[in-house]
Amino acid sequence: MSKVELNVLFKKVQKDDKKEVLLFHVQGDELPQADELLKMPGCIAMITVEESQAGELGAEFVSIQRDDKKTVLKFHVKRDTEGKVNKFYPFAGSNVTVTLQQSQMSIEEFYEDNPRIEYQVDENGNVEVPKDQLSLDEVEDQEDQDAANPFEEKELH
Repeated sequence: MSKVELNVLFKKVQKDDKKEVLLFHVQGDELPQADELLKMPGCIAMITVEESQAGELGAEFVSIQRDDKKTVLKFHVKRDTEGKVNKFYPFAGSNVTVTLQQSQMSIEEFYEDNPRIEYQVDENGNVEVPKDQLSLDEVEDQEDQDAANPFEEKELH
């Protein structure tokens, strides 16, 4: 998956209750790296706006629309836990350098609310989880303890 670097007009950032929409315009009838870009809509793309220094941001590449004056690239950002989109706001309405790279993550994984649990499987087929991972036994023990002492004050972590 190659990277596509474009000089674009960062048209706008629009926020609603479920997502943030990023619109970029490539001016003119020539679209550099058109073949690469036309393969990306419907996938998750990693976006970097060089001027913002926010790092990579994962977004759904929703659509690409071309006419004789411009090409519009539209992205949806559902989860921005690190506040990277907020770093993009000052650049809306400006020309910026955008780097796009197709992510290996599927749309289903991107919109999944449950984070992945990291684990390793050894040569015997046993699963090894990180040491700080809670086990089911620990959860059940805590639930039993909570049921036995319902009015005991809990320590907040």
